[in-house]
Amino acid sequence: RMPNWGGGKKCGVCQKAVYFAEEVQCEGNSFHKSCFLCMVCKKNLDSTTVAVHGEEIYCKSCYGKKYGPKGYGYGQGAGTLSTDKGESLGIRYEEGQPHRPLNPNAARMAQKVGGADGCPRCGQAVYAAEKVIGAGKSWHKSCFRCAKCGKSLESTTLADKDGEIYCKGCYAKNFGPKGFGFGQGAGALIHSQ
Repeated sequence: RMPNWGGGKKCGVCQKAVYFAEEVQCEGNSFHKSCFLCMVCKKNLDSTTVAVHGEEIYCKSCYGKKYGPKGYGYGQGAGTLSTDKGESLGIRYEEGQPHRPLNPNAARMAQKVGGADGCPRCGQAVYAAEKVIGAGKSWHKSCFRCAKCGKSLESTTLADKDGEIYCKGCYAKNFGPKGFGFGQGAGALIHSQ
């Protein structure tokens, strides 16, 4: 076995040696800082913006478009219906992947899937070992996240609206009271005569 002189770990993107000063680590893999970019939009990533799928790294937006729920209102903003699955962003769907049927109504109603509840986020069956109950529905622990920022939720930290779940911060920003004085902390509401 030959010694690895001066070589360190290999970058998960370019496969060249990564030295300590330029290293970013993510889920056991090493990357050059300059290679730690979304595979689709090439945006710089950090620990708060990266979404990992196998060996691939994405920003949360591109990850959501490629692997998140599909259908009305997801990823495009309210009021738009798009059949673009991300092709405009250069996302290619690999052939030969196992077929996972998408439930177009997954977010609107949890269905029974083979005797188990269907997760409102992904439409797949939710079994007892992985079940979290929130907003009156059964979710996978891994799907029990804020629909806006992706933060993990607990039944005590969620707010729900129209069958979707949010962290309290995103809920307040998107659906809370609007106007002067809101969001400035307790006691900051100013009444003017």
